Amino acid sequence: MSKLLDSGTLSAFCEGVAMMLSAGIQVDEAVHLLSASMEDTDFKTACDQVYFSLIDGKPLGVAMDETKAFPQYAVDMVNAGEESGHLENVLNSLAIYYSEEDRMFAKMRSAILYPAALLAIMTVILLFTVTRILPVFMDVYSSVSGELYAGSFAYVNISMGIGWAALIIMGLCTVIALVAAVASGGGKSRLKLIGVMEKFSLSKDAMLHMALARFTSALSTYVSAGMDTEHAMESAIKMTTHNSLRRDAEKVLADMVSPTEPKSMAQAIYDHELFDPMYARMLLIGGRSGTTETVLERLSDQFFDDAVIRIDSLIDSVEPSLAAFLTVSVGATLIAVMMPLVGIMGSIG
Repeated sequence: MSKLLDSGTLSAFCEGVAMMLSAGIQVDEAVHLLSASMEDTDFKTACDQVYFSLIDGKPLGVAMDETKAFPQYAVDMVNAGEESGHLENVLNSLAIYYSEEDRMFAKMRSAILYPAALLAIMTVILLFTVTRILPVFMDVYSSVSGELYAGSFAYVNISMGIGWAALIIMGLCTVIALVAAVASGGGKSRLKLIGVMEKFSLSKDAMLHMALARFTSALSTYVSAGMDTEHAMESAIKMTTHNSLRRDAEKVLADMVSPTEPKSMAQAIYDHELFDPMYARMLLIGGRSGTTETVLERLSDQFFDDAVIRIDSLIDSVEPSLAAFLTVSVGATLIAVMMPLVGIMGSIG
């Protein structure tokens, strides 16, 4: 199986398994019960494959990885949860994470689809205007060129320029909007969309906070397993796909394992500003009081909440922005049609 499960399905899987684990049901039986309650879907197929691997004696993380239906982050976190003995807590965290991700991308798709459909319609109208209507005015000018001022042709030239410019810009925006709407649906295309959002200036800050939440959650899980902070940091870095965060975290690790002047994890994070100063100071205090694991869990939740607020704000601005662009495009279309008439009337008068 190679098709990734969507975020809503992932959330249901993690929540269902976690709920049954809390009731004392073994992992293999929990997955089997999930599968038995489903119709013949990709979710059921994935659960069946996980179940068969589990009864062969494989850990849950390995079983999930073999299906190729689960994102690498989910697989890595489940592996960390099994190693640390906190599998139920990890599954609950993953359920919340993927539920929120599904909500955000569903909201994004809803915000984009309607304006994108209007943009597509306006693109067709502009295409007809530029290729069919405006050439008619050109023919009219040509037929009366002997009686009208030559300068009046400038109106048609400007009109054609406006029409083609609006058509090209609107066509590009329509393609981008439709691609984003399709990619937000789920699967591997959503992972590519997230990669683009990490580089886009308006969304990269929100995606950085989302990556920080995932990184800190992984770090907390490894620390709670009793792993020393150096190895916990190294393992968390391996799970990080955000390039800039990965580079900064590697600098932190280099300071932690420095042969000349090694630093504690909290101090290295503070010095390299991996977290905001306020959050880094919280981690410093946690390190001194022996509550590093608890502070990391709280920071992970805080980063996640910050990311959700930023992404919601960005999504809320998408629809008004597309509507404003649509309004400008309609105005450009009207100007492109009316300017030749102005030229004709001016020449006759």
